Amino acid sequence: MSNLTVNATKASNIAKAKNELVVIPLFAEEPLAATGAQVNDALSGVIERAIAIGDAEAKLGKTTVMVGSESISRVMTIGCGSRTRFDQNAMTTVTSAVARALSGSKAKSAVFVADTIAENKAQLSTFLEFLSRDVAMSCYHYTATLGSPKPGPALRKLSVATDTLLSSAKVKQAVTTGLAIGNGANLTRELVNLPANVCTPSYLAKEGRALGRRFEKLSVSILDEKKMGELGMGSLLSVGHGSDEPSKLIVMKYSGGATKDAPYCLVGKGITFDTGGISLKPSKGMESMKFDMGGAGSVFGVMQTVASLDLDINVIGVVAAAENMPSGCATKPGDVVTSMSGKTIEILNTDAEGRLVLCDALTYVERFKPAEVVDIATLTGAIIVALGYEASGLFANDDGLAQSLTEAGLASGDEAWRLPINKQYDKQLNSKYADMQNIGTGSAGSITAACFLARFTEKYKWAHLDVAGTAFQSMQKGATGRPVPLLVEYLRKKSSH
Repeated sequence: MSNLTVNATKASNIAKAKNELVVIPLFAEEPLAATGAQVNDALSGVIERAIAIGDAEAKLGKTTVMVGSESISRVMTIGCGSRTRFDQNAMTTVTSAVARALSGSKAKSAVFVADTIAENKAQLSTFLEFLSRDVAMSCYHYTATLGSPKPGPALRKLSVATDTLLSSAKVKQAVTTGLAIGNGANLTRELVNLPANVCTPSYLAKEGRALGRRFEKLSVSILDEKKMGELGMGSLLSVGHGSDEPSKLIVMKYSGGATKDAPYCLVGKGITFDTGGISLKPSKGMESMKFDMGGAGSVFGVMQTVASLDLDINVIGVVAAAENMPSGCATKPGDVVTSMSGKTIEILNTDAEGRLVLCDALTYVERFKPAEVVDIATLTGAIIVALGYEASGLFANDDGLAQSLTEAGLASGDEAWRLPINKQYDKQLNSKYADMQNIGTGSAGSITAACFLARFTEKYKWAHLDVAGTAFQSMQKGATGRPVPLLVEYLRKKSSH
């Protein structure tokens, strides 16, 4: 996990102060300006000479580290390209490059000189949020199950230096917000990266309770199998029949708004390991199925961030957690189960289990009379065929909600792309032996999965994020923390803070 702290400082002090590493942005139109020029002078022109010989340049994303002096140990330049083209994509290129360079350095503290990075308050605030978020995420270091872990990034403190556009309080607010989002994404990554013999449904329940103890406005309750049985959650419970690990429904309630305010609900798929059940997956690559609780992990990360930011809205996070295993007790292809809604489901493929836990959780949240509901799930491999690993799949029964999530994705750099759900696809789910079957006839698998969920969300505004291509990259690279930035941005827009 990251132990990064962030703060604001005065740019006018940088050239005279003692610092381990100072980061100077370079634009093509004016490579050295304001504080950057002062630092260059304090270092006897080292940056200017590096520019002259081509080592340091304004090429977008190019970092160059130089030895400094006794007071400023190192100086790093970051190319920002042309100022006229310094849009959000350029910003994230810069913040990502800086984050990688800082996490790879031996410096324990760094100062980013931001007095010339932006031309208006909104641009500067956005840049600083991205910077602290990306640096926090770059400092994430997994050690949980390592007997002799290697040292992680040395960086512990990031300061932002600026005397223009924003007050010190506004700068502090921006970097603190970015840090909260980065830490939320890192919590998601930690949970998703843990092996399935550690991160079980019971472990997630324990983590939920721990999160509730950290924040006064966050209360947590756990529904066990007995309680879910009493509520008629036959679909969710069917997924865990083959496992010795008991299924759990984890309910996290953040009360930041007025009691009368309808909550925004997040529902996460928490399959802590997915063998496919009786419809067993191929053995190659099955180890990556520990990542099949990426949706649940993102709910934890968002709930932590919302509580950290003290947003003045009500948010309820629900995690449907189960382990999908084959055994003599496991659900069989062709079995029919009754969901909490009363609708019956013919299970033709036990590897289409995510929708089975989600449908009961989506019915459960009706009791909260939600303003809007978003479910998050590593639901289908088909979404990777459609969208690759760049954008999450977005489905919705409400255009306004779909637009809010699309805009939040663009604003946070955590994009989602909307796909259709309609009767032409939905009819693939019709069954002779139940009210519906849990898979379609073979085509448009992501869409038919969303159509299945839509049958349980007719009483409220709902959206579904299929993050199978974005929640993790590979076993070696691990969890990404997405779509925490998207969801936090979406919820921030609902808050007056």
